[in-house]
Amino acid sequence: MKQKLSIVKIGGNVIENQAELERFLLNFSKLEGLKILVHGGGKLATKLASQLGIESQMSNGRRITDAKSLEVITMVYGGLANKNIVAKLQALGTNALGLSGADGNSIKAHKRPVKDIDFGFVGDIDGIASDFLNTVLNAGITPVFCAISHDGKGQLLNTNADTIASEIAIGMSPIFETTLYYCFEKKGVLKNVEDEDSVIQHINTATYSDLIQEKIIADGMLPKMENCFHALHNHVGKVCIGDISMLQPESNTFTTITL
Repeated sequence: MKQKLSIVKIGGNVIENQAELERFLLNFSKLEGLKILVHGGGKLATKLASQLGIESQMSNGRRITDAKSLEVITMVYGGLANKNIVAKLQALGTNALGLSGADGNSIKAHKRPVKDIDFGFVGDIDGIASDFLNTVLNAGITPVFCAISHDGKGQLLNTNADTIASEIAIGMSPIFETTLYYCFEKKGVLKNVEDEDSVIQHINTATYSDLIQEKIIADGMLPKMENCFHALHNHVGKVCIGDISMLQPESNTFTTITL
């Protein structure tokens, strides 16, 4: 029987709120078994870029990463956000190791080809170094990944944190029984965006199609759900979406997604 592994992705709104971040990290530190944390930090990067006089460019909610933006992202994701999280986890008794995709050659990617839009230094993932991560996990260390990959030729690449979490879960699924958690500010996927308590507790392939047709799942939730089903179709056992209480053993108010 495979050992269980939890991969948890934390959203930027939680990272920005110190009280919420500390609550989340307390829950994460108490999560039983092996675990990996993935985080972004887009709002912090936008704020610092503005302070430095660097304009942040977006297209349909996705960041266009030029050379100067990549420098800010590296500072914020790989430095400020990552090391703050690692230090707080150490204080909670979780021996964490902050990583980018370049560290241990753990996440290799290629620069996204230019089609309609040139996204700049944005990476699409090619593969995960599962043997390296397995060694780290078996040494009793919890990896904490920022949303940066690399191309193996010396170039760092900004990479969507939801995608990184999904690809790590897929890459580790031959070794472990993997569960992927997307933790953000909502209690789950909502049937009515105006009603915070209208959580859809279970979604599968059939109901997902219905929810898209009814436009209940739309806009920013669509790419997140695409990552969920991509993971499930590639042998990830289960995907859950919810707020920071989702990681508590007694919690049952979140969305579980299965095939």
